[in-house]
Amino acid sequence: MRKLTFALLLASLLGGFRYVHSDDAREKKTDSPAASIDGYRFEFPCKGEMPENPKEGANCESALVTGDPFKTDNFSAEKKFGGEKGKRYKVTIHFRGVVEPMMYKGGEKDGEYFYRGGEPDNATYNIYRIDVSSPEAHYFLNRQDAVGHRIFTIDYTKTIEIDGGAAITLSGNGQNGKLISNFKKLVVEGISPSPQPYNGQFVQMDVVKVEVAE
Repeated sequence: MRKLTFALLLASLLGGFRYVHSDDAREKKTDSPAASIDGYRFEFPCKGEMPENPKEGANCESALVTGDPFKTDNFSAEKKFGGEKGKRYKVTIHFRGVVEPMMYKGGEKDGEYFYRGGEPDNATYNIYRIDVSSPEAHYFLNRQDAVGHRIFTIDYTKTIEIDGGAAITLSGNGQNGKLISNFKKLVVEGISPSPQPYNGQFVQMDVVKVEVAE
């Protein structure tokens, strides 16, 4: 048994770094290169309390606004990716949340909601964005072919590349001080404030796996 355990450990070390995160365990591994972004939440809260019986398609005032609604309806968080400088990592992330649609252009559609590169293609709906300094890239999380007073859940997994020591910017921009409220009272099971609906919109990102790129 000891020989087998040692052999497995040696094989792991020789095979390079590989970190697997269990969504079910919800444990944040501080030794992972992606620890700084694991569990991060993009949040667009509505101002005030959620109505008992929201109207279909209703919007709400953004609680983020501190001045001009066209300039202050936003947030940004700067994170540093760990790992070794000179190494590139493949980072697999599980995205879940409740969002409104947004259109983007000039980039590449990857699945129903994820968008690689490009720029926003509407001036009023919420933008969810990830910027990576190295290799330089950015991503959007709520892509749709058309905007509208819709609210829906997302639940998907994507892999992006991040170099050791890179800077990561996680940002959101509501653009106009309003957002589509969670009028359907949608809940993402296992994500706070489940079993209660979140009064607004959010995306939680959980790191599923980190591997050294070949």
